[in-house]
Amino acid sequence: MFTNRSEAGRLLAEPLIERLTELEAHDPVVYALPRGGVPVAIEVARRLHAPLDLILVRKIGAPGYPEVAMGAVVDGASPQAIVNEDVLAATGGDSMGLARARRRELAEIARRRTLYLNDRSQISPRGRVAVVVDDGLATGATAKAALAALKGQGAALTVLAVPVAPAELLGEMRQYADVIVVLHAPQELWAIGPFYTDFHQLSDNETVALLQEAWAEADATPPTDGRTN
Repeated sequence: MFTNRSEAGRLLAEPLIERLTELEAHDPVVYALPRGGVPVAIEVARRLHAPLDLILVRKIGAPGYPEVAMGAVVDGASPQAIVNEDVLAATGGDSMGLARARRRELAEIARRRTLYLNDRSQISPRGRVAVVVDDGLATGATAKAALAALKGQGAALTVLAVPVAPAELLGEMRQYADVIVVLHAPQELWAIGPFYTDFHQLSDNETVALLQEAWAEADATPPTDGRTN
């Protein structure tokens, strides 16, 4: 359905702008979930004339099944974790294993923060419309952690914007996001990749280059009043 993540971001921006305009929700900040969410979020932020930032979250894989999300942990002064208790029980996970995985993923978050942001200050969501963008949802674990963290940091409104997510997951996501914008919500979704012609795994270098280009463009653009229309 999408040529690549950038096209998905351009398509996603249109209904998102309409929804925010309906709600009279101004002054948004777009938070990308790296790495795959970065090119999507860049296009969304560009069309919203909104600042782009990162929300650093790592999935905690289940023991023996690293692709299955047992939970997720998000960066911050007090790192927050979301645990999928059903997956934890079904895969034989325990609290000690969860704690080890949490420490490991927090170390990776610290590495990414240094690499991706360098000395760039992050944007506080306090009193703002916080828009979390990814290239798609499968289990939703990382998005849940991101949304919970932004709400805990004082976001006035939390928005989840993704090109594709399973229909059955959206009801659960409404416990975390005040607003959800999704382009395609199939009844069954086994993987996000088939919805893209190009769904290559972004490297760190590619991610950094995309961010630097987007931030340089934004820094050179005169500020607006933060409205979405």
